[in-house]
Amino acid sequence: MSKEYILYHIPGKKIGCTTDLYNRVTDQQGYEPGEYEVIEKSEDIDYISKREIELQKEYGYRVDRVPYNKLNNNNNFNLKTMKINVTEQTTTFPCPLNKLKGHLMDNLEMQWETDHGDVCLDNDLANWIIKNAVTSMYNDNRCYVYNKSMVKFYKNNCCMIEYEKRRDIAEEYCCQDELSTFDLIRQWAEEKGIYDKGDPKTQYVKLMEEAGEVGRAVLKTDLPEIKDGIGDMVVVLTNLAELYDLKIENCIASAYNVISKRKGKMINGTFVKNN
Repeated sequence: MSKEYILYHIPGKKIGCTTDLYNRVTDQQGYEPGEYEVIEKSEDIDYISKREIELQKEYGYRVDRVPYNKLNNNNNFNLKTMKINVTEQTTTFPCPLNKLKGHLMDNLEMQWETDHGDVCLDNDLANWIIKNAVTSMYNDNRCYVYNKSMVKFYKNNCCMIEYEKRRDIAEEYCCQDELSTFDLIRQWAEEKGIYDKGDPKTQYVKLMEEAGEVGRAVLKTDLPEIKDGIGDMVVVLTNLAELYDLKIENCIASAYNVISKRKGKMINGTFVKNN
């Protein structure tokens, strides 16, 4: 019997994918029936993975970095032998602190999903969990970590190479078929009706929002978020140019023709041109 993949929506929170709705949403995340809705079902994991990301973008939620069909274990909560409990805020492990290391070492390479991102257990993450885990106030034989801090550590320290590899694959795919990335951005925007119904003022506001995201990522030295933010700004700039019947390639070339002739020097980390 084929698996049925379910797209669910927790209004104001997230859109996710699972094969076990009750276990994932009610048991693991604590939302009762009526507090979430089923958006779509399919036995085609590739279709449902693509649809999940489309809807996350459409609703303005966090977009999964790793598509559902790229996870090694798509039933994210049937993880090897260790039954963890993942809520919106925490990941809880079924053992006391003095036995946590052994449980983690026995389950290396297991993966799970949190509201702040996906993680894959390796030695570095295991050591971080051991250092930061806290005994549950409800059960001395259980301990937990906070998901936001765990995912931040994972992104910044454990998975940079893997993230870069996956993003490079995506970027290579975007540049195939002799179309430039700018061409593909414009094609996407045309399909979404941005050029037909879009407003340059709205695109400018969106550009400022994306710049703010980059600024926050720079302050945290969050390289994956910096890369995402810069890419998002380029997309918005491409669309803003198109709404004024300009090509971003020409805008860049025009700017380069000016700056290539400038003379000046670096002062306090900034290039200052000569008068």
